[in-house]
Amino acid sequence: QVQLVESGGASVQAGGSLRLSCAVSGYFTRRVCMGWFRQAPGKAREKVATISSVGSTPYADSVRGRFTISKDNAKNTLYLQMNSLKPEDTAVYYCATTDSRWSSCWSAEYKTWGQGTQVTVSS
Repeated sequence: QVQLVESGGASVQAGGSLRLSCAVSGYFTRRVCMGWFRQAPGKAREKVATISSVGSTPYADSVRGRFTISKDNAKNTLYLQMNSLKPEDTAVYYCATTDSRWSSCWSAEYKTWGQGTQVTVSS
């Protein structure tokens, strides 16, 4: 059983940076998709970025150019580097993984989720 644990959330001022981490434990195949999602209060969950087994990394329009998703297979860890943060980036951030291989990680169905980490950006 795969478990995901996020860390790195914090309160920062607008323009600042944060790096979120997602540690993966349990049986895990590196052929699956991984992604970062976020949910702000009163809003639907939003897909932020995904990464495939071959390193394809599509982003939401709202974060493209500011956020970078990456992974370290040796450490079984997924990252989200967030720069030039804005108040509208305030949300709980979740990492997630699929349980099988998908041709498009952006369109994939994510089955396993972490507990989330809070990011708060003040103006």
